Amino acid sequence: MKTIQITVDEKLLANLDADDETKRDGRSAVFRRAVAEYLKHRKRLSIANSYRSGYASKPGLGSDFHDWENEGEWPND
Repeated sequence: MKTIQITVDEKLLANLDADDETKRDGRSAVFRRAVAEYLKHRKRLSIANSYRSGYASKPGLGSDFHDWENEGEWPND
């Protein structure tokens, strides 16, 4: 692992230090988990944006699926 130095607002740090998870696992572990969750979130957003932009250029399902909704029986809800 690599040691880094960051700047954190004093009130935010006090709130972090008061947290039970931080007391149990330590600041570094909490920051690592928070950064990992942030990166997962950003990746999901990036993938969702890619799908949106890819499908935006060709709305609908295309000619291969024309009238597909008439091919089966749908439950009466």
